[in-house]
Amino acid sequence: MSQVLFEDGQFYREDKLVVGANNRSLRYGDGLFETMKVNNGQIQLADFHMERLFSGISLLQFECPSYFTADYLKNRILQLVHRNGHAQLARIRLMVFRGNGGLYDSVSHFPHHIIQSWTLPAANHLWNENGLVLGIHRTAQKTMDVLANTKTNNYLPYVLGALNAKKEKWNDAVLLNAAGRVADCTIANLFAVKGEKLVTPPASEGPVLGVMRRYLLEFCKSKGVDVYEQPLTELDLLEADELFLTNSSYGMRWVGSLATSTYCNTFSSLLYRDAIRPLFNAFKG
Repeated sequence: MSQVLFEDGQFYREDKLVVGANNRSLRYGDGLFETMKVNNGQIQLADFHMERLFSGISLLQFECPSYFTADYLKNRILQLVHRNGHAQLARIRLMVFRGNGGLYDSVSHFPHHIIQSWTLPAANHLWNENGLVLGIHRTAQKTMDVLANTKTNNYLPYVLGALNAKKEKWNDAVLLNAAGRVADCTIANLFAVKGEKLVTPPASEGPVLGVMRRYLLEFCKSKGVDVYEQPLTELDLLEADELFLTNSSYGMRWVGSLATSTYCNTFSSLLYRDAIRPLFNAFKG
């Protein structure tokens, strides 16, 4: 079955060339993106995703026409997954980018946009039996500025981290910030468990502010779990009782090892049961 993508108001075959050599996103990374999950015909945590997306659109000073709203994008996402046969369980990538022009002479500030979808395996909804293997990436560092918390198209620290992880056969790599502390991982936010305390780096430390991170923080606070947004060092990770990662696709994954440290999943497995599994099941018929 031939798949399609959605680009600036039209559906096209997925192999359509959608940008040229003068495109500012290609030249400068001038844009941002959102990765979402469709579960049984509904976008999981859609409002959180749209809030983050439009915050980034405002930050990058796009000029949106009146029709370019959260509802417009959500409707097009659902149309796309139905056309591609992905409505049961799918990963969505929505990219917003500036068009052609040089650094000082953009043709316009219209939010050009591309939406793509891919089917996900049923195992995506399952807790990982074997703990992930993490490593620490040391070549590129995350900035701690106004752009650090947004998923911009300038993603080079994560690209280098992912290449590092693949070479070393890690499941993911921890990214450090300019101060040498923990920011996040290449495709996930990171949480550490020490005793009965749960900690993740705050926005000021430079992580992308993940939607699942936000959901889990709000869930824990509503249930009286001791959760904190505080800086984390490498030593904090090595001395933690547990580590786990979060992202919009798989929800949570527990970490089995980092360097010479190994971890259990006593707390994280219970949190997955109480917070993530009901979220995944919420849209089932």
